Amino acid sequence: MIQEQQGAASAAVNETAQTMPYPDGPAVHATMERGVSSENVASMPPIARREPVARTHHGDTFLDPYAWMKNKDSAEVRDYVAAQNAYGEQCTAALGPLRDTLFNELTSRIQQTDMSVPTRMDGYWYFTRTREGSQYAVQCRLPIRGEDDWTPPRIDPLSEPGSMPGEQVVFDTNREAEGHDFFQVGGMDLSRDGRWMLYGVDTRGDERYDFRIRDLQSGTELPEVLEGIAGACITPDAQWVFYTVLDDAWRPCAVRRHKVGTLVSDDVEVFREHDERFWLGVGLSFDERNIVIGTGSKTTTEVLMLPAETPEGEFRAFIPREPDIEYDVSFARFEGAGEDGADIPLAVVYHNAFNPNFEIDVIDMRLHEPPYRLGEGVCIAQGSPYGCEQGDRVEPGASAKPIGTAYRNPSNPAILQGARGLGIEGIALHRHYVALSYRADGMTHLGVMTKRDAAEDFLAGRPWRFRELLPPALEGDWDVPDSGVAAPAGNSDSLDSDTCFTGCFTQHSPSDPSGASSPSDSADASDSSGSSEDGLPDVTRRLYTIAAGGNPTYEAPRMRYTFSGYTRPGELHEFDPVTGEDLLLKRARVLGDFDPCNYMERRMWITARDGERIPVSLVWRRGVTLDHLPMFVTGYGAYEISSDPGFSVARLSMLDRGVLYAVPHIRGGGEMGRAWYEQGRRLSKRHSFEDFVDAVAALQDAGLADPERTVAVGGSAGGLLMGAVANLAPERFSGIEADVPFVDALTSILDPSLPLTVTEWDEWGDPLHDPEVYRYMKSYTPYENAPESPDDPRVAHFPKILITTSMNDTRVLVVEPLKWMARLQAAGVDVIAKIEVEAGHGGTTGRYKQWKEVSFENAWCLRTMGVA
Repeated sequence: MIQEQQGAASAAVNETAQTMPYPDGPAVHATMERGVSSENVASMPPIARREPVARTHHGDTFLDPYAWMKNKDSAEVRDYVAAQNAYGEQCTAALGPLRDTLFNELTSRIQQTDMSVPTRMDGYWYFTRTREGSQYAVQCRLPIRGEDDWTPPRIDPLSEPGSMPGEQVVFDTNREAEGHDFFQVGGMDLSRDGRWMLYGVDTRGDERYDFRIRDLQSGTELPEVLEGIAGACITPDAQWVFYTVLDDAWRPCAVRRHKVGTLVSDDVEVFREHDERFWLGVGLSFDERNIVIGTGSKTTTEVLMLPAETPEGEFRAFIPREPDIEYDVSFARFEGAGEDGADIPLAVVYHNAFNPNFEIDVIDMRLHEPPYRLGEGVCIAQGSPYGCEQGDRVEPGASAKPIGTAYRNPSNPAILQGARGLGIEGIALHRHYVALSYRADGMTHLGVMTKRDAAEDFLAGRPWRFRELLPPALEGDWDVPDSGVAAPAGNSDSLDSDTCFTGCFTQHSPSDPSGASSPSDSADASDSSGSSEDGLPDVTRRLYTIAAGGNPTYEAPRMRYTFSGYTRPGELHEFDPVTGEDLLLKRARVLGDFDPCNYMERRMWITARDGERIPVSLVWRRGVTLDHLPMFVTGYGAYEISSDPGFSVARLSMLDRGVLYAVPHIRGGGEMGRAWYEQGRRLSKRHSFEDFVDAVAALQDAGLADPERTVAVGGSAGGLLMGAVANLAPERFSGIEADVPFVDALTSILDPSLPLTVTEWDEWGDPLHDPEVYRYMKSYTPYENAPESPDDPRVAHFPKILITTSMNDTRVLVVEPLKWMARLQAAGVDVIAKIEVEAGHGGTTGRYKQWKEVSFENAWCLRTMGVA
């Protein structure tokens, strides 16, 4: 479902210019020789002790020489980590000036003293402030001026926190973080009257939070502390807290109830999830009428509810769980649409019981009391079954059809007809409008309509009349028809050359059967501005991510939405679905001479080795000739998480140095709906790695990028991707940055006592009990397939490796990258690491520290690409 969280959109826009995804490329004239770099000649990496330990499963034995590194708290492992950090610092000492230059460029472009757009919740306008020189944001609020006050107050962003009349500092993270190297807020929840705040803090990075209750009137805190928990919520009247506790495997496994003002030892367990594949969480429903427990595995979910007015009652399943069925539910009303002007209470159910790409059913709750069943109500939108494992349940032969086949369904709104790779992602019903989130053609989309029209369509039994909301075009942009903007004479930044790209990749929609690029297929293929047909609306053909957000209040008369792109800083808008008025509330400011029109971008489609067509996003500096450029390429491809367009200030320093930035949207992600995910998981996981390699090869073979100057970056499951592609095609990369990399996947997934393992079987398969899964995972897991000695012929072509990881990571244990590094170094591969001692899966905290880290990582990438 569309997640409506306090201040999310405003905060996202405020931080857009400050949040750096993985580093992003550069440009140069001299390549570096492979192998040990000149900076490393006088230094050798620490030699790890070898002590083979046998791991035997399904008749196969693997001797692991570095299994002893599992004990991360031992003196030997700590000494080894210190030695590797010292070695890495020595090898990168010469990067200091470049790192400083990149850091200065980065900070010079960021509006460091800034604030978010205020968001109304109950009786206050909430907003965040950032101050130059401060690591963290400050949460503030102002009281509303009246019940009809829906216009955000005007606040000077340069003023001091708390300086406005009536302004209150709710939470100064800088003050709270004093004395801690790592500081992560694990959630904040407020009572309806705004007096009581429940908040959680992690100071280690292990994602175990200590929650406290603060009186915002006096600033004092209640004595009770909920220690080492996963998350919590407070009831609107501030009388009760419901929270989740973790088991020894770090799994949120149970919910407890706490009476505010009493001893924690008296708390009562109200629900326990016994299935080890399932995680759970607890919170309030959007309308705050119910306390909701959501429990789920990767393939099955269940929602349990308890009316907030009876917190000591028993939770009941809204719809009892069914194996391999995912669902979610929210509640709303059609105000005044019933008999005699009565409201019609609604349950909105999002599920995949009948359509693997999900559908949305709206249930008239006047018909009967819960529980309800899946499929009850009126279906208002459903996704494409094409290419899905269970697609034949929807339409005979659907599973065998290409994922990009256009889909039509008479029950769908008109804006969904003919969509390719259609996935339904959620819906939000507010008092005055309805917002529909979906994916098509590998991009996010947003439909909107008035609540009155939705009620009429629902009662009439006809498709709902959504209109697609498109981001406003840039004035005078190169990608707006008739913009009058022309490229400099001789500029060859157009990607429409039939000679160059035939047989490599195309620019057609994903269902185009021709598989060949032709200038005649694009209305403006020869446009001197470099514009070309991307299959997006003519208003703008830039790549972007759009979503409803920052709408935590049901009563809000207008809808806020955000969008951003690779070259467009994030914007927060307010849209009136009745009048069509679109008001820009905030655009993230990039200081200096930044102009988005100076950057080009394209969505290409390459043909993978099995015939599937893979979207690839490209970004580069306008005026740079696309000829054997250094290339920064990043990917993820797991958990149905999509790598959608987003802005990065750090990326500008790469693009301005002539780097081609590329994102292959590989299978395993969710860019083209559920089928895209299914074809990149379990016994199809190798598709993710092959898609990435094939995309990189297509770009290089077409002459856009230089293999000797190509650096790839990925983190977590994307770090597994990095290790796998280094083994599969080392000659395609000069360097690889692997962040918190999941490189010893088979060993971890075989151990059910480790955090995450059992629930991960739904993602990767169960190698402990299934010999086929065991053999399949062993064929690709990076650690076991990496070069083991200098005699391996791949070593001569193996890329340089930079590893970043953290000692307190509970998602990818530090032992995995440590073992991988030891094996590669023993084979003679140039590998260095940066290991955070006080941090977790997300790395260090504090924006200046994070900016320094990304500057270091980008400097390493630039040097590895040979960029001067």
